[in-house]
Formats: sequence, C-alpha cells, structure tokens
Amino acid sequence: MYYLNRIKYKIWYLLNKNKYKYLGKDSIVISPLKIYYPENITVGENVRIGYKSWLAADVKEKNKKCNLIFGDGCLVGNFNHIYATRKIEFGKNVLTADRVYISDNLHRYDDVNIPIMQQGIKQLKNVFIGEGSWIGENVCIIGANIGKNCVIGANSVVTKDIPDFSVAVGSPARVIKRYCFEKACWVNL
Repeated sequence: MYYLNRIKYKIWYLLNKNKYKYLGKDSIVISPLKIYYPENITVGENVRIGYKSWLAADVKEKNKKCNLIFGDGCLVGNFNHIYATRKIEFGKNVLTADRVYISDNLHRYDDVNIPIMQQGIKQLKNVFIGEGSWIGENVCIIGANIGKNCVIGANSVVTKDIPDFSVAVGSPARVIKRYCFEKACWVNL
C-alpha cells in the first residue's frame, strides 16, 4: 500500500507542478476543496496540505501582487481555509490542525444600506506565521503575525501579533505563557 501511495503522489506532483508558482519536491495538496490562482501559490519541499482545504491567492487591488507561501516541511490540516489578497506566508515546519482560517483581509461593512457581500474587502496587513509554530483546531488568524515556535490554542481568534516563543489562547487571543531562556522553561504570565 505504501508504494501505491508513493506512485499516486508522484503522478499528482507531475500533473500539478506547472500549475503553481512553485511546487517543491515531495509536496502534495490532498483533494482540495478549492484552489484560486495557484500561479500565485508557492509550496516548499515536503509540504502536506490536508483534505478539502481551500487555498486562494487572489489579487484584489490593481497593480498589486498576491502571494501565498508555504515554507518547507509545513503540515496543513484538513478543511483549512487560507485566503490571501496580498501576502500570507508560513515559515518552515508550521503545523496547523483541522478547520483553521487564515486571512489578510475582511469583508467591508461600512455602509449599512448595502449588503455586506457587495461592499468589497478591507485589506489588512500581511500575515506571517513563524517557523515551527503550531496552530490549533478551529483557530482564526485575521491580519496578524504569529512568531517563531508559538502555540495558538484551539478555538482562538488572533487579530493582534503574537511574539516569538509564546502560547496564546482565547477570543481575542492573548498570550498566557512565554518561554524564558534564562530559566529554560515556559513561564505563565
């Protein structure tokens, strides 16, 4: 069975490598739900993007570029929804659980006389998820950065930057622990 899966992955890779901006060796997107603008998506080496994930790198502004970047070794869970309109980047070896939502934009809702779906988007800042971080089940990251080697607890909503070596939980997410290099342990805040 292992060898049949390897052959299946190799065939998938050969059929898809030219669709993406870059598709690294031994990487796969498993039965995606939707992929918008794969020519703006970079997938590093040895990346696994889980079942029925929705990926988009959709340019919404004239004369702008859009990039969705997965660093080497990332493991993205099932049913993730990752929607970039400018830039979302994962550092190396980022792990996400299932049902994670990450976006660098929001729907506008300024005018109460116009349906929200007709108001366009509000561009937020670029999103970067630091190397070695773990994003828990059902987390939403909206226009915020996650530092290196962070843990974001299940069901958290991240709207502000989280510093390196932190544990953050809640809605909105707040840092509850930081790694102390002097004591060589995690310290509650």
